[in-house]
Amino acid sequence: MTDLISYLHDVFVTKFDAWVVLGFVAQGFFTMRFVVQWIASERARASVIPVAFWFFSLGGGLLLLIYALYRKDPVFIAGQALGLIVYVRNLYFILITKRPVAGR
Repeated sequence: MTDLISYLHDVFVTKFDAWVVLGFVAQGFFTMRFVVQWIASERARASVIPVAFWFFSLGGGLLLLIYALYRKDPVFIAGQALGLIVYVRNLYFILITKRPVAGR
């Protein structure tokens, strides 16, 4: 039990710095995308992915990538970098479908 308490103290107290704060803020953004999606789906009584989901994904993914780069974690870096491609691509599709088409 003492080892567990020592470990938790080291992780959550000793190593607490501005980068950890950034990591928690980033994780908060990333988590909000699920909250937004859940609320939108409950209101529609169907599975819905609102545009805000992709913006929270992009913001959280970008901040988590910055955090992962600082921590030098290759698994985390690869996961967040590849996710950003998906988020940007989905936002691109959303933006181009809402843009008026010339000549119509």
